[in-house]
Amino acid sequence: MISVLLPVRNAASTLPFALDSLLRQSFTDLELIAVDDGSDDHPHDGRPYDGRGGSDRTTSTGSSGISATRAVLQEYARTDHRVRALEMRHGGIVQALNFGLTAARGEYIARMDADDVSHPERLQKQIDFLRQNPEVGLVACRAAFGGSAERAGGYKRHLDWTNTLLDHDQICLGRFRESPLVHPTVVFRKELVCRFGAYRDGPFPEDYELWLRWLSLSVRMAKLPETLYVWNDPPFRLSRTHSRYGVQEFYAVKAEYLAKWLTKHNPHHPRVMVMGAGRITRRRAEMLLGHGVEITAWLDIDPRKINRRVGGRPVIHRDEVPPPGRAFLVSYVAGHGGAEDIERFLGGRGYLPGRDYLLAA
Repeated sequence: MISVLLPVRNAASTLPFALDSLLRQSFTDLELIAVDDGSDDHPHDGRPYDGRGGSDRTTSTGSSGISATRAVLQEYARTDHRVRALEMRHGGIVQALNFGLTAARGEYIARMDADDVSHPERLQKQIDFLRQNPEVGLVACRAAFGGSAERAGGYKRHLDWTNTLLDHDQICLGRFRESPLVHPTVVFRKELVCRFGAYRDGPFPEDYELWLRWLSLSVRMAKLPETLYVWNDPPFRLSRTHSRYGVQEFYAVKAEYLAKWLTKHNPHHPRVMVMGAGRITRRRAEMLLGHGVEITAWLDIDPRKINRRVGGRPVIHRDEVPPPGRAFLVSYVAGHGGAEDIERFLGGRGYLPGRDYLLAA
């Protein structure tokens, strides 16, 4: 019933933890599609893989010529028929994900990463939810942070924030601030791929683009309140090392879908006012201009900017914000606590998120 899609490259040291957590799920009607994206890590020397829960699988591949990651997958596939170990030449995460999707036989697709761990009840709870809520196309779950909060405070804050977005409306409103879902926590109906397309390859985060595209096509999403996943944060995680996950790439793909949303929902389209007048804020907001949005003014609190024109537009003190219904605002105020400050300020002026303003940072 479920095809668990697990792309992997050079992850022999963490892969047994992930595989064991999936093969010990209480929901057993699954296939585990592990796509080896051209791993070339050094063959294992024969020591046992210390999987989570005491895995005693061993391998000796010093003379076989295959990678350590491939050796792990072959060993698991030999001992559990649910493991389908696929291999491809190194092509990247999007190619690996879509290769796995074409091989998937399940009614549902679950995601998993090779350095994380799933709770034993994860898949059962997510499948139960989708069965009981046929109008929902995708369900995620809350995740625990498995890295160092001191060394990776930004990742930890992002995860804490995503864990607050549980229902469809919260996910919809949150999508333009940041990616509202942790990719490997999701389970979705395979029919969505047939109807709305699979992962796209380009200069953007492939998971964020997928959520934005599916939400723009009215796919309903939800998140379980239970914490059923451990999201680890190794230093080699793709989101740390690949250019497609850069800040500017996030804002560029966000601008495309935010502009589409504004076309449908902004009663003053194409005009918006932007909260924030700093250089970085302006650069990110002005990405909307290429999609037909017109920025009429900046709203700020910096006295050095007030009553000046920046980029040909006036800078107005935010206390002079028009009454609700007179303008639509998009906030690009970033920084820790910035969005919360904007929410408090606009809420005190009678503005409602989604009706009068959106947070985009």
